[in-house]
Parts: sequence; C-alpha cells; structure tokens
Amino acid sequence: MGVANSASEGTVLSDQLALRPLLRPAEVLEVVPGLIVSQHSGSGKANQYYLRGFNLDHGTDFAASLIGMPLNMPTHGHGQGYLDLQFLIPELIDSVQYRKGALAADVGDFATAGSVAIDYKRSIDAPFLELGVGEDGYRRGLAIGSTRVGDGDLLHAFEWTETNGPWVLDEDLIKRNAVLRYSQGTRDNGWSVSGLAYSSSWQATDQVPRRAINSGQIDRFGFIDPTVGGRTHRYSISAEWAQRSANQQRRASVYAVDYKLNLFSNFTLFLNDPVNGDQFEQLDDRRVYGGAFSNTWFGELAGLPSEFTVGTQIRHDAIDAVGLFTSTARQRTGTIRLDEVDETSVALYAEHQLQWHPKFRSVLGLRTDAYRFDVNSNRDINSGRVNDHITSPKAALIFGPWAKTEFYAQAGYGFHSNDARGVTTRLNPDFRDPGFLSPSQPADPLVRAKSYELGLRTGIIRGLQSSLAFWRLDLDSELLFIGDAGTTEPSFPSRREGIEFANFWQPNERLTVDADLAYSRARFQEGPSNERFIPGSVEKTASVGVAWQMAERWHSGLRLRYFGPRPLIEDNSVRSASSTLVNARLAYDITPKLKLTGDLLNVFDRQVSDIDYFYESQLQGEAAPVEDIHTHPAEPRTLRMSLRWSY
Repeated sequence: MGVANSASEGTVLSDQLALRPLLRPAEVLEVVPGLIVSQHSGSGKANQYYLRGFNLDHGTDFAASLIGMPLNMPTHGHGQGYLDLQFLIPELIDSVQYRKGALAADVGDFATAGSVAIDYKRSIDAPFLELGVGEDGYRRGLAIGSTRVGDGDLLHAFEWTETNGPWVLDEDLIKRNAVLRYSQGTRDNGWSVSGLAYSSSWQATDQVPRRAINSGQIDRFGFIDPTVGGRTHRYSISAEWAQRSANQQRRASVYAVDYKLNLFSNFTLFLNDPVNGDQFEQLDDRRVYGGAFSNTWFGELAGLPSEFTVGTQIRHDAIDAVGLFTSTARQRTGTIRLDEVDETSVALYAEHQLQWHPKFRSVLGLRTDAYRFDVNSNRDINSGRVNDHITSPKAALIFGPWAKTEFYAQAGYGFHSNDARGVTTRLNPDFRDPGFLSPSQPADPLVRAKSYELGLRTGIIRGLQSSLAFWRLDLDSELLFIGDAGTTEPSFPSRREGIEFANFWQPNERLTVDADLAYSRARFQEGPSNERFIPGSVEKTASVGVAWQMAERWHSGLRLRYFGPRPLIEDNSVRSASSTLVNARLAYDITPKLKLTGDLLNVFDRQVSDIDYFYESQLQGEAAPVEDIHTHPAEPRTLRMSLRWSY
C-alpha cells in the first residue's frame, strides 16, 4: 500500500518461486492471479495463455518483457504478438512484476489484458550444479554461478533439457539455453550487460479430433501426423543503465535480438488434401533492435508531493522472411505467401503522480505510439507501406489507507497492433481457400481498447494481504490477420468484465499460502443475439498454493489449479470441460551443500484436456469434413527428481 496504483498489480520475488512445482518454464506466469498457461502442441512452441476472458493465443493481448527486452513478436509467422517463454530459466528469476488492463503509460502494444516484467538475478549467493531426471526420458542439467569481476558480478548459467514426453510419438525435445550477465550496482543505481542464447528442436503431438480417440483409432496420447514439430533459436544482447539521485531516477536500455522459427503443424488433417494431408509450415526469420529511456523527477507541485515521468521507446523489427507454406513430411510443396517486412514503432509517454492529501493521490498518464509498416510480398498487390498512430490517455485515483485498506479507481485507453501483412493485404493468397484471389480488405493497423477497474487492497488481518478488483475491457471491432491462412477475417467488437480476488497469507516464517479466484464474462457486442459468446474465453479460474518449511531440512510446495469450462463456439452449444490439477514439490537438504528435490506433477493423474478447440477436420478415409472437439491432453502423473550441489 502507498505504492501500487491498482488493486490488480503486484510483484512476486524469487523466494516465492523456489517451492513452486513447474511442468513448463512459462508456468511462472501463473503467479499472476487468474492467468492460466497451457499447451496444444510440442514443448518448443509458445504456450497458450488465458486471462481476463481472453484466450490470448500465444500472447496477442498480454505483453511481457525480460530484463528490459520486450518479448512479444509482432507480425509473427504463427500469430500476432507470439510470446515464447520456453527459454526462461526459472531459477534465475529475481522478480515478476505484473499489471492488469491497459492502465499504465509505460507499456503499450499487446498490454490490453495485462503485462508482466521479468527480471533476472545479478548474482547468486552460492554457485551450483543440478541434475534432473524423470519419466518419459526427461533429463535436465543446470549450472548457475556468479563471480566477482572488478567492481561488478559476472553471472553465468547453462541449461540442457531433453525429453520424449508421454506421447506415443516421442517428442525428442532437445533444448540448449545459456545466460551471461555482467552487472554493477543495483537495478535503480547501476548497469548491466546481458547475453542470452537459446535453441530448441522437437517433434509435436498436435491437438487431435476426439472422434479418433473415442473410436480407438489412436491412443489418448496418440497422433495423426508424425512429422509436425519445429526448431527455433533466439540470441540476444541487451544493456540496462539506471541512475538515482535525491530528486531524479533515470533509466535507459538497448537490445538486439536474432530470432528464427520453423514451425510445422496440421490441424485439419486431410480436409484440404485427402492424399498428402494438410500440413503447413510457418517461417519467421528476423532481427529486432530497440531501446528505451525514462526520467522521473521527484519534487513538489504547488507544495504537494509530486512525481513526473517522461519516457520514450523505440523498436524496429527487420523481418527477412515471414512465410506460410504447404508441406508434406516437413518438405515444402507450395508457397501461400512469403513476405519481407520492416516494422518500426516509436512511443512517447508522460505520467504525473500527485499526492493531494495524505489519504488521496492521483496518477494521470498519456501515451502516443506511432507505427510504420513496410511489406514486400511475393504477390505485389499485397505489398505496401502504411503509417498509423494512436494516443492513449490513462487516469487513476487512489484513496486511503484507512484501517490498512486502500481503494482504487482507474480508466485508460490501450491498443494492440495488427500483423503488418494484414495491414497491406488486398488479395486472398491462400490457394487452399475457396476465396483464393478474391479481394481482401486490409486489417486495421492499431486496434483500440478501453479499460476500467475499481478495487481495493487490504492488510487489515495480520499476516494476510488481500485484493479485490472489478474490471471491464472493451475492444473495438477489427479485421484480424489469420497466420494459419495468410489473410484477414472480420471480428466484432467485444466486452469482457469480471471480478478477481487474490490473497497472500503468511502466518509465520515457515508457512505461506496464496489463494486466487477469478470470474469473467466475455461477449461480442454485435452479431446475432444467440451467437455472441467468444470461443475459448475462460470464465472461471482458481488457484491455491502452499509453501511450507516442515523442519530444518525439509521444504514442500503444493499447488492446485482450477481451469473452468469455456465456450468453444459462438452459440455456446459446445463447451470444454473444466479441469483441476494438483502439483507437489518436496525438497530435502541432505547437507548444507547438497539438496534433493522431487516434483510430482498431476498428483491425482487426472485425465483432462490441456486445451480444446471446435472446428472441422477430416480423417483419412472419411468422406467429408466433420465438426469435432479437438483436444490436447494434460500430461499424466509424472515424477521428476533433481540433485543440486552447491559449491
């Protein structure tokens, strides 16, 4: 209290992550109340994220950054705002700061549902080596250490992971990950230079039609196309600088990223090509360059305590190739579209916080984003250059505290950008589609969102921190670019609204409990009155977590996650089932330098779906397409053990 500008923001530190059992690296984002992380394909592909009535489809309306670098990929080969967090090393995370809604001036594109800023550690107390093994060929090696060099610390980490997963088709995941970071001083008064390197290759088991499982044609963990999967790499170098004085805080950052993805998928099976199948490849090959600068002045305005911040951000994506191809057994058979794209964005923002009274302060913000899309397509008619800009005002009023309780009222405008290819598309390039070469209306470059929130935060009960938020998010109608089709389709305006209740209880130094509940209602604002449900929009989520130091050498963590049912079609006639999963961790300090940890994931071996979709597909031998639920199962009960040696 006295720091936060909303009831729905927060910061989670590394100590709170230490006893959290994780199946996937991206599950660290589930520290955000109401957020769900799932997967519908292989472990090298970006996860699916659910928050505030959104199926975020790999990140379109949720922004993330790591040590100052934005992670979402605009104009991505698979989907706009693609957010791949497979390269995260959870043991390196120092803090996770999250904010909900389009309410902060210093975040722009994709931050409509919310945003998260992840920071890595600058040093560790004791270097260590860790070896992990588990079922289904799971193997992981991790080495992390830091060395004092000159006036700073050199942090180094290397991770190696292999697994086949529980799938009938071995996943054959091979992941390599490295981090090198030199830093001096602190985050508020110092600097750092970081180098990250990551590569991964895998075979995937895509979502499959439920009828194929029910008929016994394939196992629940079976596959239809044995050659889907992919390979990717991400190499980056970045630097951060901060300087704090009595009346100012300055921050600056720069970064450069080299990224590539070849992704092979087959969702409709044999619908378009009964002989060779419907496999397709999505390519993304780019370099990203950018930076940011901000200056905050601390002082007084008319005798009242005041903070005034101005900042700028710039980003350029030099995309050498972003493509969509038909393929068979990972061999290209046709080009639907292939583009070279240069996309540049520049943002200016200002935010002013004024303490009018010891029990009342206001925060006013204004942000302007300007974009330039330059597309060179394999069909000249779909090439072009488009400029656009958008201005987003924001405001917050904070009242209190009274009886250790603070109240918040916020409103703000935000946006997400659209795929540059959709912005210049005038002709449908998809030869699989009946509308091939028909006119296609260009997509909206920037799409407006309006966000509102009322909430409170209280610590009135000793040891318990609670927050309650009532929110609404309106998103304008738009033409969306569909990465799997290479063309655009219309989308109605939408409204999402809901309630979030988050709690963190620490009765003593050995025990912490967190419990979160979230409810949301998502509807299209136009269209037939009986077809306004938004497919895939999550309605109810809940989580409960316990971290307990049982004895001097024993530590444990337990997490329960409830993922509520979702409509899978606009008339709500087909719905996914809910799921409840429990994960557990038990750690024992054999000696002060040797620790044994066991993770039991999906403790009760629940046979539930990780994700469900409803659409047409065609199995080999079927005479016509069939509408069906396509599912990707949650992984069964899995035991993983690790041994850590600190030196």
